[in-house]
Amino acid sequence: MRADNRHIRHANWAFALVMLLITATGAWAQNTTPPPATPSTTTTPPPPAAEPAPAPVQGRSSMEIYGFAMLDIGHNFKTINPKWYDTMRVTRLPSFEEQFGKDHTAFASVRQSRLGVKATTPTAMGDLKTQFEFEMFGTGVDEGQTTFRLRHAYGELGRVGAGQTWSVFMDPDVFPNSVEYWGPTGMVFYRNIQVRFYAVKKDNSSLILALEQPGASGDAGVLADRNELQGVQGRNPMLDFTGAYTFNLKKGGYVRAAGVVRRMAWDDLNNDQFDLSGDATGWGLNFSSNLKFGEGGKSTVRLQAMFGEGVENYMNDAPVDVGIVANPGNALTPILGKPIPIQGYVFFLDHTINPKWSTTVGYSATRIDNTEGQAPDAYKSGDYFLINFMHYPVAGVMIGGEYQWGRRTNFSDGWSYDGSKIQFSFKYNFSYKLGG
Repeated sequence: MRADNRHIRHANWAFALVMLLITATGAWAQNTTPPPATPSTTTTPPPPAAEPAPAPVQGRSSMEIYGFAMLDIGHNFKTINPKWYDTMRVTRLPSFEEQFGKDHTAFASVRQSRLGVKATTPTAMGDLKTQFEFEMFGTGVDEGQTTFRLRHAYGELGRVGAGQTWSVFMDPDVFPNSVEYWGPTGMVFYRNIQVRFYAVKKDNSSLILALEQPGASGDAGVLADRNELQGVQGRNPMLDFTGAYTFNLKKGGYVRAAGVVRRMAWDDLNNDQFDLSGDATGWGLNFSSNLKFGEGGKSTVRLQAMFGEGVENYMNDAPVDVGIVANPGNALTPILGKPIPIQGYVFFLDHTINPKWSTTVGYSATRIDNTEGQAPDAYKSGDYFLINFMHYPVAGVMIGGEYQWGRRTNFSDGWSYDGSKIQFSFKYNFSYKLGG
């Protein structure tokens, strides 16, 4: 024990001596002045002043992993395209008798389930915000499948953003609190590849301008089988130009006006006596709003009125952008392409009954002015209605029941068809944040 104590005392003395030397050295460095400089006949210019160091970046990077697992289960009282069994997509209702078989089918689906990552990284130019998100609802070549589908791949720094996200022409806050996946038929709903610029970015208002990926489709209508049209090929000569101005209301909610202008072209590659090439301008105006009222803003009215021509691909549920019309007296170009006029309307009410319950009810419509050359069974109009009740037993969990109705009406053959179904959904949210 003595030997151990002696080693401890020696260590203490050594530590005290080291601290004394450090203190003395520091005091010497502070009190010592350099010797005077030797006079010189030449004058040395002073060194250039150092540029100020950039301001340190405040904060830390953060990342959030989020998403939900969701089950949809229910019953279709009427028939619908079997690849869209778990939606009320009006354009996929039958366009003639027994197109998709008999009525009454049950369904269960997890295709709404979603996973995403958001990140924020402080920089000298402000926060760099990024998002990557996908879901399991297959469309296009994966129509009807439960498979990965990209939703967002987007980044934003300062006033500039780029990637795939909601089109500037679209107002995502018009979408109601529903469990049906596809949503209101008359809503402008489109995630598009784009580069956008915030010309105005204030607390109470914003103005966004963007160039977006073009894309349009045509309907040869009653002449679809003619050889003269088989060599006509669509072309997008310019990017679509979109813009939106939003003004926030003092009592809650906002009003928004958006627009789109686009150029569409088609080239006749056939070597025959006709020249069916042409071009057209598409345009659209979209007015939307969220209006809050009631104690604490428990009720939200979601509104949209859209008007345009040749912008169907920006809509949630509309077919083609260009149709054909006759061009009498012109032997070289006997038919022309014409942008198809369209209108879309949304009116929904979301109401929070109490922290455990909410309800939504509303209606949406699409109206198309078909061109004379479209087939009699071409899609002309759609109507959409739903009502639901949602229960939130604990944070992050939703159990909902919903009744949905939709109607498809054809162009000129007198056909219309009503679809209806009841759906129950179970949604389990998750979120995990890192940093910040």
